[in-house]
Amino acid sequence: MVARKRGNKLERWEIGLIKAMLARGGDNDQDILAYFTRPTRSINHARIAEIRKGTRYTTYKVASDEELDAFLANWPEVDPETGLSLRGDELLVKAREAMIAAVHTFNGAGLTFRAELFIVTCIIAWTYLMHAWFRRENIDYRYVSADSEIKKTKNGADCYWELGKCLRHAQCPLSAGTIKNLEFLLELRHEIEHRATQRIDDAISAKLQACCLNFNDVIKAEFGPQYGLERRLPIALQFVTFGADQRAALKKSAALPTNVETFIDAFEEGLSEADYADPAYRYRVAYVPVAGNRASSADVAVEFVKGESEEGREINRVLLKEVDKSRYTASQIWQRMQAEGFPRFNQQAHTNLWRQLDGKNPANGFGRPGDYANTWVWFDKWLERVRAHCQEQGERYR
Repeated sequence: MVARKRGNKLERWEIGLIKAMLARGGDNDQDILAYFTRPTRSINHARIAEIRKGTRYTTYKVASDEELDAFLANWPEVDPETGLSLRGDELLVKAREAMIAAVHTFNGAGLTFRAELFIVTCIIAWTYLMHAWFRRENIDYRYVSADSEIKKTKNGADCYWELGKCLRHAQCPLSAGTIKNLEFLLELRHEIEHRATQRIDDAISAKLQACCLNFNDVIKAEFGPQYGLERRLPIALQFVTFGADQRAALKKSAALPTNVETFIDAFEEGLSEADYADPAYRYRVAYVPVAGNRASSADVAVEFVKGESEEGREINRVLLKEVDKSRYTASQIWQRMQAEGFPRFNQQAHTNLWRQLDGKNPANGFGRPGDYANTWVWFDKWLERVRAHCQEQGERYR
């Protein structure tokens, strides 16, 4: 169990209800205490006595008879799986449900723009989780104006911090890798929320997987292992396997929008190698068919292998070989475009384009010097950029 932390105190609405119970009569202090003690929080019985005697909380209003009747009629309002109070633990309940909804949406069959829907919903989940943590730690997470007044919305509600503000707080409990992962998703959301995109699921799936695991780790570490999502979200089954030809076809058909690709490159350009390799930033898993040596293990679909083991090193070797970047000469690039229906895109057009876009600047990541003197090789990123240019200027090159 995690160590009990701050937050075991009555809230304003609960104090009002306790005052109403005492005024109505019929229950002793211990009976009243039972209504406000739950698995997620224990309250000392002395608090009830202090309210009854008027030595504490004297300025708090008494709840109305209607409010008390509604509370008693709906008690106990708790989540049967976790014991969380649907009112007292509302932020934590919403955080869990939002993340569950995000994962179900992403895994839902038939959806096309899954990554975009996941990002929006998971940011809501993380925002609620951070608010729950700040609330428990007695950190006011509302915006305050220059004259120390709580900022309000146009409808009079308090203005609470958005996720980015939570991440920048000095006492934010998240690891550096987790913060980087969320900053990436926040900036990507800004990039895609007001415009249509092509599918980006495959390009950022490692970040989305890390986001899920980070959320589960944080909610268990900060609030308790009983709130983990493992039981609600088992391993997804699928109907396909991927061969090399299928993977190549997927990559070819899943070209990133230029603005998204530019954002990803710019964001990751500022990361150190340690940041980029941190599993909290991007989490990658290799699925390898396994023939179990024992009957008890033969039906296990997923097996976790330690990276430093001989088997782990071999898997890493294969992965590194597979993700090694394809390389193209200039003639292969413009000939590919001609084969794709742009016969007027020739060697001179290719040269003009890379000069215009500063294509041989290493900072752009389009290619690198070749293995021989005065040669240059281009990566898939440049091939996709050239393809996008030809499609944009179709009449010019057809």
